[in-house]
Amino acid sequence: MKVLVLISGGIDSPVAAYVMAHAGAEVALLHMDNRPYADDRSIDRAMRIAARLREKTGQEMPLYSAPHGPTQKAIAEKADTLYQCVLCKHAMLLTAERVCKKIGAGAIVMGDSLGQVASQTLLNINSEVRGINTVILRPLIGYDKEEIMQIAKAIGTYDLSNLPAIGCTALPKKVVTEADIALTDRYSEACDIEGLADASAAGIGRLS
Repeated sequence: MKVLVLISGGIDSPVAAYVMAHAGAEVALLHMDNRPYADDRSIDRAMRIAARLREKTGQEMPLYSAPHGPTQKAIAEKADTLYQCVLCKHAMLLTAERVCKKIGAGAIVMGDSLGQVASQTLLNINSEVRGINTVILRPLIGYDKEEIMQIAKAIGTYDLSNLPAIGCTALPKKVVTEADIALTDRYSEACDIEGLADASAAGIGRLS
């Protein structure tokens, strides 16, 4: 099976890509380009991580990039700031679903570990997946942070994930941890998340 891994440049998602490749999946990578809410170093970091994963797995692992900055801007302007991360993740998944159709992937893979950050609580995950019809795999969902870090160090992505870069300046000081689905739907409509995902998927390009 071909899968599309959302690769952030952090510690978790490269490990998720490795685990899926080790399990026999054909892996493609999608990086959501957060600029101007991130810097150029985030792109370089994602490319270095992809190169290391190719070395470790022997797979081609194409790395695609989709513009995500306009989506972040629309969410910040039209939704409650508490819902920035939930709506951001929802938009990422909608974009990934569209990219899956373009490249023939049958599932989206995420590096989520349950409860590790605000967007990965059960209620928030439930809101983030609304309207997604593609299978979503979370191979690290039951891992703790220490286990993930150990794998990252073993496969050589840990140091790359810790290279200096500005990750996401759109992150508010406080975010919701128990998202209300009705509110998520209302803000999604106000932001036209579906239209933003269409535009993001249409703007994909291959980085490496």
